[in-house]
Amino acid sequence: MEKMCFDKKNVHLIGIGGISMSGLAKILLDRGVSISGSDSQKSELLKNLEASGATVFYGHNADNITKDIDLVVHSAAICDTNPEMQKATKLGIKIIDRAQLLGAILKEFKYPICISGTHGKTTTTSMVSDMLLQQNVDPTLSVGGILSSIGSNFKMGSYDYFVAESCEYSDSFLKFYPYVGLILNVEYDHTDYFESLEHVQTSFNSFAKNISDFLIIDKNILGYEKIVKDIAAKIITFGETGDFYATNIEFKPMSTNFTLNYFAKTQDITLIMPGEYNVHNALAALACIYALGLSVEKAAQTLKSFKGVERRYQLKGTLKGATIIDDYAHHPTEIKKSLSVKNPVGDKICVFQPHTYSRTIAFLDDFAEAFELCDTLILLDIYAAREIDEGIINSKILAEKIKQNAKSPKEVIYCQSFLEAEQLLLNRIKKDDLIITMGAGFAHEVGESLLRVAH
Repeated sequence: MEKMCFDKKNVHLIGIGGISMSGLAKILLDRGVSISGSDSQKSELLKNLEASGATVFYGHNADNITKDIDLVVHSAAICDTNPEMQKATKLGIKIIDRAQLLGAILKEFKYPICISGTHGKTTTTSMVSDMLLQQNVDPTLSVGGILSSIGSNFKMGSYDYFVAESCEYSDSFLKFYPYVGLILNVEYDHTDYFESLEHVQTSFNSFAKNISDFLIIDKNILGYEKIVKDIAAKIITFGETGDFYATNIEFKPMSTNFTLNYFAKTQDITLIMPGEYNVHNALAALACIYALGLSVEKAAQTLKSFKGVERRYQLKGTLKGATIIDDYAHHPTEIKKSLSVKNPVGDKICVFQPHTYSRTIAFLDDFAEAFELCDTLILLDIYAAREIDEGIINSKILAEKIKQNAKSPKEVIYCQSFLEAEQLLLNRIKKDDLIITMGAGFAHEVGESLLRVAH
């Protein structure tokens, strides 16, 4: 890929406030590139960018694009009808997407590390990031959430190690060429782009072919042989029958103990995160450290203090003796995993906001079975994200579908507003209950509002 970022004087980013775009802007600023950008609303990320020297416009306007701009970069949420995109096209300015920019930047680093998979990317990227920080190798980090240990989604380090969360949506990760590539799992998702599970598996195989040295992959992944076919990288596996596997697993409400086994070595590990899925993520992260030739023993110690990332089974606080957790889960598999964490005393109440109409329709039957491990389900209206409501599906329909299922929670309640959900919770939660706000939209605001009321 041609160099298209560090040799440009003026770069404009449309959607600069995104969790990934803001990090890329910081890298360009660090290399002396003049940065401008636009976004629809203010945020702490944008305040930090402005403090670092970026010019930020609030709102998308053709006037934001000037003749002195050398390159325009847009996020996946920006379409061709955006006024800034149209103005850049009219002026003949080169336009690329976020993934192309990240791919070009990754080529500047000695050890680019790309972490992919349908679920668990942000948590695993965060684990690897913390492990590298503890190894004192000064990594550059780009995480799809706020990493607690650095209080940010991004850290500019040396040009040796770059850890990047790598999403398969629109095949964006095919623009990356990592030294180490990690595939956590492969399921059918992003139904507005992928046509089938086979389509997803083919995409991940193409990603694996782009890896130069090491592929870290779950040995029991669905479609394993198809995904690893004709790749050049050395394979290191994790999971039940993998090179890295766990024994003596002991689950606790907010932590997990297990024994790490790898290449005839063992190590006892305490992970201050609950759930089998986080054991899976930890194994993948440790295998990644091994592939980089760094200390697995030291990396394992990091898990004792790993505080996780915002919105991934994050403890938000307590109210009336009940615990409030927030989780980003929005795919049926993720929901089941999140709700599988034990709550032995009180009720388990889930407040869920579905994410996109296309996903809700495609997985309607799976959503109907996904909430069996909670006692009460409160459904909020669908978060549209990049989609338009065509009147085919809504949360009322989803609620009825769940009620008809044999694995339905005891109660399924649709709330037409966040305020209605908050009032409902205030009237019914009790000591030792577990409330999980869930979804990739704004369901977390329900729990946060309740905690503000309590204090």
